[in-house]
Amino acid sequence: MHILHVTPYYAPAYAFGGVTRAVEGMARALVRHGHTVTVLTTDALTPTERCPDPADELRDGVRVLRARNLFKRGTLNLSTPIGLRGLLRDLKPDVIHCHEFRTVENLLLPQIAPMVLSPHGTLTYETGRSTVKAGWDRLFGRWLAGRFNTVIGLTAQEAADSRQFWDKFGINTGNFTVIPNGIDVTEFEQMIGRNAFRARWQLGDARTLLFMGRLHPRKGVDVLIKAFKAANVPNTRLLIGGGDEGMLTVIQPLLDERISVMGYLGGADRLAAYAAADAFALPATGEGLSMAALEALGAGLPVILSPGCNLPEAEAAGAGVIVAPEVEPLAAAIRRILTDPGDMGARGRQLVAERFTWDVVASQLDIVYRAARE
Repeated sequence: MHILHVTPYYAPAYAFGGVTRAVEGMARALVRHGHTVTVLTTDALTPTERCPDPADELRDGVRVLRARNLFKRGTLNLSTPIGLRGLLRDLKPDVIHCHEFRTVENLLLPQIAPMVLSPHGTLTYETGRSTVKAGWDRLFGRWLAGRFNTVIGLTAQEAADSRQFWDKFGINTGNFTVIPNGIDVTEFEQMIGRNAFRARWQLGDARTLLFMGRLHPRKGVDVLIKAFKAANVPNTRLLIGGGDEGMLTVIQPLLDERISVMGYLGGADRLAAYAAADAFALPATGEGLSMAALEALGAGLPVILSPGCNLPEAEAAGAGVIVAPEVEPLAAAIRRILTDPGDMGARGRQLVAERFTWDVVASQLDIVYRAARE
């Protein structure tokens, strides 16, 4: 089966966002499962840079086609592809899988095959940019929603939210399903780089709590810093990894010598950060299904998550705790996890291996794609 994935931004070597890593992971896994996979995207990379990779390339068995963006990143963070339809001229996909709902690509695509949508946690207004989303929905929402016969939520909550969204337009696709994100567990088998990373950040023998995510208000990094300081566990450090999206100036006055802000970490640095840490925390609100939380579990780190991370399986499996994104409950969880984590790390690895690998996801996607063609 030929699967066409459509996403505005796709540059795995630079992998600035969870959606990019998700599309890369599922595309590679689908190839391993015998499918032909094409990714249709743009050359957008950052507000000042275009992706330097070829406009038509084969990457890990996945064909990647990049339309040129009119602007480098796009007005209001929307892509502005030129010649998108021309790239489709010789493609004959069996299924089109679109990533995120409110994209220019979704408006321009000819409906040449059944269309499947993964909103990736961006559908509801609570996840940000509510004014832009509401305006988009007034203009295009009903028509665009009618194009998709299957909607894939990352969690049961997202599937339910999607059903309500479609009902608002009086459209019943008849198929709302749940398939989570996954990770490539082979990345976390060796966990190299621990000693070098700890030396680089002068961690010594301190037990280390890791935050990995965009520095955005809904990620809760400011609350985490306050909770870490309130927990006041001796000989501990807090590492904060992620690109700034408005919170750096907010958290700077909260920092002390035990807290390091590392900026965006990619590639080997990202893996080394997991290897160097002793536990992971993400007190986010309005999350879809955090790739960073899954990676932390795969790396064998006990996790402290909020209900907004939509990963109750972590606590149910004994791999971590779920607490409100507030200072006092977070501080109590930090004290517990950094002093007596038990076998949470091993339980997290087992949970990911059983339910959250890309090969497990690919098997579930195969069922959805075949049903969409019927």
